[in-house]
Amino acid sequence: MRIFFLTVLNALMMALGQILWKTGMSSKEVNTFGEILQAMFSPLIFCGLIVYGLATFLWLYILSKAEISYVYPIQSLAFVLVLISSMILFKEQVALNRWIGVGVICFGVYIVSIK
Repeated sequence: MRIFFLTVLNALMMALGQILWKTGMSSKEVNTFGEILQAMFSPLIFCGLIVYGLATFLWLYILSKAEISYVYPIQSLAFVLVLISSMILFKEQVALNRWIGVGVICFGVYIVSIK
């Protein structure tokens, strides 16, 4: 059960990293490699990189303790969290087919988690 919660935490961190990157890039126009490098040093993008780095270390720990066939599907909760966040934070419209996909993901995570 501890690994399940650590994996959910890892998915939360991955989603947070994506949200920080999207927020940081919302006001930027990127057309060249130099502009991408410059964007990486903006505070939100840099924080997203740090969160992703921490998530990677947590993921390595999780992989050392659990079967990848168990924990990897749980990681898909990051998709669910990003979809919900995009709707709330960025006012994106979410189509019905995406909600159906999120339902399938949640059901799959449930199935995987009931060893």
